[in-house]
Amino acid sequence: MLSHKAKYALKALLYLAEQDENHISRTVEIAEGANIPKKFLEQILLDLKRGRFVSSKQGKFGGYYLIKSKNEITLAEIHRLFDGAIALLPCASLNFYEPCSDCKTESECSLHHGLVLIRDKTLKAMEGITIASLVKK
Repeated sequence: MLSHKAKYALKALLYLAEQDENHISRTVEIAEGANIPKKFLEQILLDLKRGRFVSSKQGKFGGYYLIKSKNEITLAEIHRLFDGAIALLPCASLNFYEPCSDCKTESECSLHHGLVLIRDKTLKAMEGITIASLVKK
């Protein structure tokens, strides 16, 4: 399940992706346009900036804008940035792997094999969905 933070990050990215290419959006504009609490949005935008999805411009006409193409930002990237692993258990994770302490070996664990299949299908689906594919026409 996506956290509220990841959901709001996706909504903010969708809002920015719907703007004209050179448009810089103020935080209050994004908050109102994407229906996100402004105080919560500020931290999300900082996280997106650290993740190199958006950048900002200071000053009277400052705000946020996409620096990564909306065609390249996937649900998988945003999920990992805000919610961590896509796998249901650490032993099935690609980026957050940890062995289970209660299994003899992963090769003998039926649960591990099933969770790897789920992870692979979920990852494929999430990597196939970009911000551009979600933008309202």
